[in-house]
Amino acid sequence: MQDKQALRKAMRAKRREFVTSMPEPLRGLILNRPPQAVVDLLAGCATLGLYYPTAYEAPSLGWARWFAEQGKRICLPRFEDDAAPMQFGEWPNPWDDDALEAGPHGMLQPDASAPGCAPDALIVPLVAFTADGHRLGQGGGHYDRWLAENGSVTTIGLAWDVQLLDALPLEAHDRKLDAVVTPTQIFRSE
Repeated sequence: MQDKQALRKAMRAKRREFVTSMPEPLRGLILNRPPQAVVDLLAGCATLGLYYPTAYEAPSLGWARWFAEQGKRICLPRFEDDAAPMQFGEWPNPWDDDALEAGPHGMLQPDASAPGCAPDALIVPLVAFTADGHRLGQGGGHYDRWLAENGSVTTIGLAWDVQLLDALPLEAHDRKLDAVVTPTQIFRSE
């Protein structure tokens, strides 16, 4: 099996190729609303942490907006600097990107004035995943560390179908996701 860095590189290229082959108008429609099984899974969630997607990640903004309309508090990861641990800041209006700033890792995040929050469920990005809920992340370990420090939180990965693999190289700190959602399937871990 490939090492994690080589696998990340290969899977990012595969994801980029898949997304760029898709017509632009279609991309905005895919994963625009969470499926009912996810809505049911997050019924007891009051504060939802999501990610602001990069160009080739599965789009999460439709979910952020839909859950905000349902009354959930929406939060995004926030980093004070490159070495700081991941925290979450409130994004009260997921239609307003002006309330966000570029963080030290190049991703949009709530600005420094945003109230902090502690999500009770997370929608997480990933580079690759397995049908049983294992995830290959970006490589920084931010989500693994945050989850280790913040107890039991429902975690759902959002991905393209091309990101599914039969197996991943795993380490002791890797945590299984409760579910992974793609445009065509929902994978639930047992």
